[in-house]
Amino acid sequence: METSSKTAREIWADVKANPNRARFGYGRKAVLINIDFQCAYTRTDEFKTAYETDPRQIEHVNALARRFRALDWPVVWTHVAYADSGEDAGVWGTRTNTPDSLQNIKHGSRRAEFDPRCEILTGDRGRDLVYCKRMASAFFETPLQSLLVWHEVDTVVITGGSTSGCVRATGVDSLMRGYRTIVPEQCVADKHESYHFANLTDLMLKYADVVDVTETLAWLDGLTPSPASGRGQG
Repeated sequence: METSSKTAREIWADVKANPNRARFGYGRKAVLINIDFQCAYTRTDEFKTAYETDPRQIEHVNALARRFRALDWPVVWTHVAYADSGEDAGVWGTRTNTPDSLQNIKHGSRRAEFDPRCEILTGDRGRDLVYCKRMASAFFETPLQSLLVWHEVDTVVITGGSTSGCVRATGVDSLMRGYRTIVPEQCVADKHESYHFANLTDLMLKYADVVDVTETLAWLDGLTPSPASGRGQG
């Protein structure tokens, strides 16, 4: 095993600075998956479980979402919430039982609510999709895979948190399902810089292209909206 005295942040900087790093690249059509932008994880003024890495994270995500909608591409928002019994958290919810514990994010609670700064357009306002997930990956026991097949996407853009948890799990699942996977760096966050940068490094080296958000925005801005079709109602 290689050893190093460098911090996770320093190792990430080295990886990111490598001009010869291999890329998966963007495909023809993408989905935007925004993971768990709920108060339990975004409102640092309210909850100990919340975190912030880039203070403009939600602003960047909203900008991405607007461009995806302009292209008539799918926008998905996930959140976690559990039954009053907590039994649908399974073994994941057994290690602790405090007000901050995962299984105690109840349906309809403040912790389960989306951060009001997020521009989520559903119902009469738009056709963003909201999925409740109970495990780390946005693919696990949700309709996400069927949605991606229906829309014939080949690229998955992932934002949200945490970098070391649900973002990583979704990124791994995305690649395993054959999708080009993109993680805009400013759009993901974690509780501690060590976890955050270590997992950005691992994602970059194995599972995804971790890019500056401006690169993804520029890619989207360079695309021409396609004519509306039946698939747009997915």
